[in-house]
Amino acid sequence: MLKEFKEFAMRGNVVDMAVGIIIGAAFGTIVKSLVSDVIMPPIGLLLGNVDFSNLFVVLKAGATAGPYASLADAQAAGAVTINYGFFINTIISFIIVAFAVFMIIKQMNRMKKETPAAAPSTKECPFCASAVPLKATRCPFCTSDLK
Repeated sequence: MLKEFKEFAMRGNVVDMAVGIIIGAAFGTIVKSLVSDVIMPPIGLLLGNVDFSNLFVVLKAGATAGPYASLADAQAAGAVTINYGFFINTIISFIIVAFAVFMIIKQMNRMKKETPAAAPSTKECPFCASAVPLKATRCPFCTSDLK
Protein backbone atom coordinates (compact mmCIF):
# COMPACT_ATOMS: atom_id res chain seq x y z
CA MET A 1 0.00 0.00 0.00
CA LEU A 2 2.86 2.36 0.78
CA LYS A 3 4.40 1.59 -2.61
CA GLU A 4 1.12 2.38 -4.38
CA PHE A 5 0.84 5.67 -2.50
CA LYS A 6 4.41 6.58 -3.46
CA GLU A 7 3.66 5.82 -7.13
CA PHE A 8 0.49 7.94 -6.96
CA ALA A 9 2.20 10.86 -5.25
CA MET A 10 5.13 10.88 -7.65
CA ARG A 11 3.07 10.83 -10.85
CA GLY A 12 3.80 13.79 -13.05
CA ASN A 13 0.33 15.29 -12.90
CA VAL A 14 0.16 15.16 -9.09
CA VAL A 15 3.52 16.88 -8.73
CA ASP A 16 2.56 19.43 -11.40
CA MET A 17 -0.69 20.14 -9.56
CA ALA A 18 1.17 20.64 -6.27
CA VAL A 19 3.61 23.05 -7.93
CA GLY A 20 0.67 24.91 -9.50
CA ILE A 21 -1.08 25.27 -6.15
CA ILE A 22 2.07 26.58 -4.46
CA ILE A 23 2.78 29.07 -7.25
CA GLY A 24 -0.91 30.06 -7.31
CA ALA A 25 -0.85 30.81 -3.59
CA ALA A 26 2.30 32.91 -3.98
CA PHE A 27 0.73 34.70 -6.96
CA GLY A 28 -2.39 35.38 -4.88
CA THR A 29 -0.24 37.00 -2.19
CA ILE A 30 1.45 39.20 -4.79
CA VAL A 31 -1.90 40.25 -6.24
CA LYS A 32 -3.29 40.98 -2.78
CA SER A 33 -0.34 43.26 -2.11
CA LEU A 34 -0.73 44.87 -5.53
CA VAL A 35 -4.38 45.63 -4.84
CA SER A 36 -4.08 46.82 -1.25
CA ASP A 37 -0.73 48.62 -1.53
CA VAL A 38 -0.60 49.91 -5.12
CA ILE A 39 -4.05 50.07 -6.74
CA MET A 40 -6.40 50.99 -3.89
CA PRO A 41 -4.47 53.98 -2.42
CA PRO A 42 -4.70 56.05 -5.65
CA ILE A 43 -8.35 55.05 -6.12
CA GLY A 44 -9.04 56.05 -2.52
CA LEU A 45 -7.22 59.33 -3.08
CA LEU A 46 -9.32 60.04 -6.18
CA LEU A 47 -12.48 59.31 -4.21
CA GLY A 48 -11.61 61.77 -1.45
CA ASN A 49 -9.02 60.06 0.76
CA VAL A 50 -11.06 56.89 1.24
CA ASP A 51 -9.17 53.97 2.80
CA PHE A 52 -11.05 50.94 1.52
CA SER A 53 -9.71 48.71 4.29
CA ASN A 54 -11.44 51.03 6.78
CA LEU A 55 -14.88 50.86 5.18
CA PHE A 56 -17.24 49.12 7.58
CA VAL A 57 -20.74 49.20 9.02
CA VAL A 58 -21.32 48.78 12.75
CA LEU A 59 -24.04 46.24 13.47
CA LYS A 60 -23.69 46.37 17.23
CA ALA A 61 -21.62 48.77 19.28
CA GLY A 62 -18.92 47.40 21.51
CA ALA A 63 -18.05 48.13 25.12
CA THR A 64 -17.16 51.68 24.13
CA ALA A 65 -19.92 53.39 22.19
CA GLY A 66 -19.20 54.60 18.63
CA PRO A 67 -18.73 56.31 16.32
CA TYR A 68 -15.41 54.64 15.62
CA ALA A 69 -12.69 56.40 13.66
CA SER A 70 -11.31 53.21 12.14
CA LEU A 71 -12.04 49.52 11.86
CA ALA A 72 -9.25 48.81 14.34
CA ASP A 73 -10.95 51.08 16.91
CA ALA A 74 -14.29 49.32 16.37
CA GLN A 75 -12.72 45.88 16.74
CA ALA A 76 -10.79 46.97 19.84
CA ALA A 77 -14.07 48.11 21.39
CA GLY A 78 -15.63 44.75 20.57
CA ALA A 79 -18.11 46.09 18.02
CA VAL A 80 -19.72 43.73 15.52
CA THR A 81 -19.00 45.06 12.03
CA ILE A 82 -19.47 44.26 8.36
CA ASN A 83 -16.13 44.96 6.72
CA TYR A 84 -17.20 45.72 3.16
CA GLY A 85 -13.95 47.55 2.38
CA PHE A 86 -12.01 44.28 2.66
CA PHE A 87 -14.67 42.69 0.46
CA ILE A 88 -14.09 45.34 -2.24
CA ASN A 89 -10.34 44.67 -2.07
CA THR A 90 -10.97 40.93 -2.36
CA ILE A 91 -13.22 41.38 -5.40
CA ILE A 92 -10.58 43.50 -7.15
CA SER A 93 -7.91 40.91 -6.27
CA PHE A 94 -10.10 38.16 -7.70
CA ILE A 95 -10.66 40.08 -10.93
CA ILE A 96 -6.92 40.60 -11.36
CA VAL A 97 -6.13 36.93 -10.67
CA ALA A 98 -8.92 35.77 -12.97
CA PHE A 99 -7.67 38.05 -15.75
CA ALA A 100 -4.08 36.86 -15.30
CA VAL A 101 -5.19 33.21 -15.43
CA PHE A 102 -7.30 33.99 -18.52
CA MET A 103 -4.28 35.52 -20.25
CA ILE A 104 -2.08 32.53 -19.35
CA ILE A 105 -4.67 30.03 -20.63
CA LYS A 106 -5.19 32.11 -23.77
CA GLN A 107 -1.45 32.03 -24.51
CA MET A 108 -1.26 28.29 -23.81
CA ASN A 109 -4.16 27.64 -26.17
CA ARG A 110 -2.50 29.78 -28.83
CA MET A 111 0.66 27.68 -28.53
CA LYS A 112 -1.34 24.44 -28.61
CA LYS A 113 -3.25 25.30 -31.78
CA GLU A 114 -2.73 22.61 -34.30
CA THR A 115 -1.37 23.68 -37.63
CA PRO A 116 -3.91 23.19 -40.38
CA ALA A 117 -3.39 20.11 -42.50
CA ALA A 118 -1.46 20.77 -45.67
CA ALA A 119 -3.40 20.67 -48.90
CA PRO A 120 -3.27 17.22 -50.48
CA SER A 121 -0.63 16.79 -53.16
CA THR A 122 -2.20 13.65 -54.66
CA LYS A 123 -5.58 12.45 -55.79
CA GLU A 124 -6.95 8.95 -56.09
CA CYS A 125 -7.32 7.29 -59.47
CA PRO A 126 -11.01 6.30 -59.83
CA PHE A 127 -10.07 3.17 -61.76
CA CYS A 128 -7.22 1.58 -59.79
CA ALA A 129 -7.40 3.56 -56.50
CA SER A 130 -3.71 4.49 -56.69
CA ALA A 131 -2.34 7.81 -55.44
CA VAL A 132 -1.65 10.05 -58.42
CA PRO A 133 -0.15 13.58 -58.40
CA LEU A 134 -2.80 16.31 -58.66
CA LYS A 135 -1.50 17.67 -61.97
CA ALA A 136 -1.45 14.24 -63.65
CA THR A 137 -3.86 13.74 -66.56
CA ARG A 138 -3.12 10.04 -66.95
CA CYS A 139 -2.69 7.43 -64.20
CA PRO A 140 0.89 6.08 -64.24
CA PHE A 141 -0.32 2.75 -62.84
CA CYS A 142 -3.29 1.82 -65.05
CA THR A 143 -2.84 4.44 -67.82
CA SER A 144 -6.45 5.60 -67.49
CA ASP A 145 -7.39 9.08 -68.57
CA LEU A 146 -7.93 11.36 -65.52
CA LYS A 147 -10.09 14.45 -65.73
